[in-house]
Amino acid sequence: MTGAFLTINAGSSSIKFAVFDSDAASTKPRIRGKVAGIGTTPVFSARTAGGGALDAGALASLDVLSGHDAVIALLLPWLATHTGDRPLLAVGHRVVHGGQDLTGPTLISPSVLEQLERLVPLAPLHQPHNIAAIRAVAKWQPDVPQVACFDTSFHRSQDRLAQLFALPRALTDEGIIRYGFHGLSYEYISSVLPDHLGDRANGRVIVAHLGNGSSMCAMKDRKSAATSMGFTALDGLMMGRRCGALDPGVVLYLMQDKGLSAPEIEDILYKQSGLLGVSAISNDMQVLQDSENPHAQEAIDLFCYRAASSLAALVPSIGGLDALIFTAGIGENSAMVRKLICDRLSWLGAALDDTANVRNAVQISSHQSPVDILVIPTNEEAVVARACSTLLQSPTS
Repeated sequence: MTGAFLTINAGSSSIKFAVFDSDAASTKPRIRGKVAGIGTTPVFSARTAGGGALDAGALASLDVLSGHDAVIALLLPWLATHTGDRPLLAVGHRVVHGGQDLTGPTLISPSVLEQLERLVPLAPLHQPHNIAAIRAVAKWQPDVPQVACFDTSFHRSQDRLAQLFALPRALTDEGIIRYGFHGLSYEYISSVLPDHLGDRANGRVIVAHLGNGSSMCAMKDRKSAATSMGFTALDGLMMGRRCGALDPGVVLYLMQDKGLSAPEIEDILYKQSGLLGVSAISNDMQVLQDSENPHAQEAIDLFCYRAASSLAALVPSIGGLDALIFTAGIGENSAMVRKLICDRLSWLGAALDDTANVRNAVQISSHQSPVDILVIPTNEEAVVARACSTLLQSPTS
C-alpha cells in the first residue's frame, strides 16, 4: 500500500520530524522540520523537499512556557494537514535507550512501552520525551502502527570487552554495561561510507558525532567496535550541557562533602556542565565562537582537547585509523572545531586541507594525508523511515 511514514525525534530541547513517501523511504523526505529551543524560546521551521518554507500555523503561538507536550499537541494536527493525499502508514520514533533486550527496530506495544519506561533513569534527558511522543501519537491516531528505533542497537556488534566496566560481576550481569548511543546516526553514516570511501569504507573508521550531545564510534567493516558513551548518554565527550567522562569520585564528593542530593547532582551533570558550564555563557557552539569572552574560547578548547583525546583512546580498538568522519550539528558546521581537533591528531597522520575545511567540503583532508577526513551530514530520519518500511513488510509484523 502506498502511503507516508512520519518520523519523530524528540530530544531534550528539540523535536525533529520528517514525512517520507513509503515508496521512497530511503530518499529525501517530502517534509522535514523541527521545533528547536524548547524550554527557552521555541522556534519552528519546516521545508518541503524542494526547499520551500512551510507556514507554522498554530505552532507560531509557541512561547517560553511551551514544553514538549504543548509542542506535540500542536505539531501532530499540523502534520496531518501536510501529508497530502497519502494515508499515514506508520510513525517511527528515535528512542535513545533500548537496554539489553530491545536490540533492533521494534513495533511498539504496551509491554514494549513498559520496558521503555523502566529505562528512563538511564537516559533522563531523552527517554521521557521519546515516550511522551509515542503516547501522544497513540492518542492522536490509535490505529496507526508505531516503531521504536534505538540509539543503542548499532553498538551491539561490539565484543564483550568493549562493553564491560570493571565492576563486580553481579552488577554486570544485572545490565550495568557500556551501551553506547547515537546509533541511528552511526548506522546512517555506515550505510553511505562506500559512496565516499569505496573499499576503504570497510577499514578502520572513526565517526565523530558532535552536537549538543556528542560521541564517537570506532568502526571496522562498518560495524561498531567501540564508542565513547557508556551506560548512559552522560559519558564520554564534553557536550553542550553534559560534562562527559568524569572521575566518579567527584560525584561522591558532591554527595558526601557538599551535601548535594542525587537530583541536584543530576541537574549539575546533565544541564549545567559542558560548554555551558565551562563558558558560563551558552551551550551553543556558534555563540561561543562569536564571543570575545576568554571563557568562551576556553570552553571550545576544552571541547576539542577532550574530543581528540577520546578519539585517540578509540584507535586501539580498531588497530589504526584510515578515515575520520565528522557529522551532526557541530561536526558538520564548525570548521574551527574540526581544525582544533585535527591539529592534535597529526601524529596519526590526519592533515587538513584548510581551504576545503573552511568551505565545509565533503573531503577536507589534504592530498598528503594518509587519513581520509570527511564531513558527511547525518540522516537519522531516513534510518527510521527504512525501519518502518521493513517492519511493515515483514510477515511477522
